[in-house]
Amino acid sequence: MKTAYLDCFSGVSGNMLLGALLHAGLKEDDLRKSLAALPVSGFQLEIKKVSADGLAALQVQVHVEQKQPHRHLQDINELLQASTLADPVKQRSLAVFTRLAEAEAVVHGVTLGEVHFHEVGAVDALVDVVGVVAGFHHLQVAAIFCSSLPMATGWVTCAHGEIPLPGPAVCGLLKDVPVYGVELQQELVTPTGAALVCELADDFGPMPAMTMGATGYGAGTSKRTDGRPNLLRLCLGLRHEVAEAGEVEVLETHIDDWNPEIWPHVSERLMNAGALDVSLTPIQMKKGRPGFRLKVLCEPALSLELKHVIFSETTAIGLRFHRQQRMTLPRRKTHIETPWGPVEAKETQTPTGPVITPEYEACRQLAKQKKIPLRTVYAACAQADGTKGSSRKYNKPLTNP
Repeated sequence: MKTAYLDCFSGVSGNMLLGALLHAGLKEDDLRKSLAALPVSGFQLEIKKVSADGLAALQVQVHVEQKQPHRHLQDINELLQASTLADPVKQRSLAVFTRLAEAEAVVHGVTLGEVHFHEVGAVDALVDVVGVVAGFHHLQVAAIFCSSLPMATGWVTCAHGEIPLPGPAVCGLLKDVPVYGVELQQELVTPTGAALVCELADDFGPMPAMTMGATGYGAGTSKRTDGRPNLLRLCLGLRHEVAEAGEVEVLETHIDDWNPEIWPHVSERLMNAGALDVSLTPIQMKKGRPGFRLKVLCEPALSLELKHVIFSETTAIGLRFHRQQRMTLPRRKTHIETPWGPVEAKETQTPTGPVITPEYEACRQLAKQKKIPLRTVYAACAQADGTKGSSRKYNKPLTNP
């Protein structure tokens, strides 16, 4: 899976993203053809090589040659639909502008249809948004991840006058996005840049595990007042996706005033809610009290629901959580023939060959149904699998399964 990581150490804007895409391998001809598909005129695209503190980068500027109207969301939709752009580019570009319109509507207390795109509705914003969306489309990027975003302070001049930084629309767009403050009175994250990363990024945080490929730097049009390079770094690479999440969220809490008799119920609820694994470990807590460490592994998208289960079903009043990378082996469902019928199992591909493991619940149900010892079912599974060849290993049960 071709993956992009946006390292926004100096923030993000539309033209910085364009420059980074071009520097990382997007062909200039492909970008210009995409922009020519828009029924909009009166602008020139300037692409030039620059150096920021010794780092080579590309800077993109849109020069508007004639006055552009203040456009509404409907106007932009009509322009996109009238273009010859690929449908995915049209849809994603409209989604970016819709995010912008929704944020502006909340800030100004108006309806979506009443929003005037002042700074972001002119042709330069159309170029930025369509160019970035088309650029990722041309590069065939399947997944995009983005770093946390820096929030500066100060003031910026816009069509409505002086507004504080970060801009109100930017604050609205970045809801639920990880950010951090910096001692700098200068705009680092523009509304267009915020809308683009919020719409395009699959997730925010550290760089995912991948095999690195091309790296590109896009330069902003202004210099940082603290002397640091005003650049956005785009890293392209390959990720090998598996059926399960490669990144998981780990939830933990310590409990010392809880009745552990209900743990089977809590465990079942957590697994039914999508947990990948759950565990309860006895620990010694403060003042010598015995307690438990409850740990849950899950996909990040399901963490909120699982947190609600823990708070609802236990006496926990707080949770710790963090993300971790994990590596899993490929596996598939299979079955093992026994004298009493097939038993569900899984076949795992290990570095030394496949391993067949019967599922405990399937063995237990068969033993209960046939009124035979569970150990007998496991032994029959081992014998049946052993007849299929020595290249496959069998995971034997413990002495007391």
